[in-house]
Amino acid sequence: MLKYTIAFLKRGDEILLLNREKPYWMGCWNGVGGKLLPNETPLDCVLREIKEETGIKLETIHYKGTVTWNVGSFDGGGMYLYLADLPTNFSYSTPTKTDEGILDWKKIDWILDTENQGIANLHYFFPAMLHDNQTYEHRFIYEGDLVKAFTSIPQNLEVCHSNHVPVK
Repeated sequence: MLKYTIAFLKRGDEILLLNREKPYWMGCWNGVGGKLLPNETPLDCVLREIKEETGIKLETIHYKGTVTWNVGSFDGGGMYLYLADLPTNFSYSTPTKTDEGILDWKKIDWILDTENQGIANLHYFFPAMLHDNQTYEHRFIYEGDLVKAFTSIPQNLEVCHSNHVPVK
């Protein structure tokens, strides 16, 4: 079992991102999420983390796969990946300062811009997460802080999770 979850909340052509004040990805924009508590499922964790970090209680969320990473030969860990589709008229005022950092809506084109240096390594898996119904294990291999290799491997949903999970 992986130790972390990450979620991206989509409203039309925008994603609610967090500019983190703590490692990892301190100073970079990324999704919201965090560490699973003992005996907590990934779904319960991601819903709790979204509520804690944004105050938003979701009705539905989509499981989109996993993101794992190795640093050299060391297994660095991984996280369960989720995407929530919010109504285009969903009201959530930003920027908003939180204990974790600053939340703000960012345009998808801005997130994926190849010149954008202030984003976590989202451009590797974001297009598939947004536009592909298949779930993937997205694997990073780092050498220091540099991505040396990246692969996406399709997952079998029956083994993983339901792709569309109603919130309790």
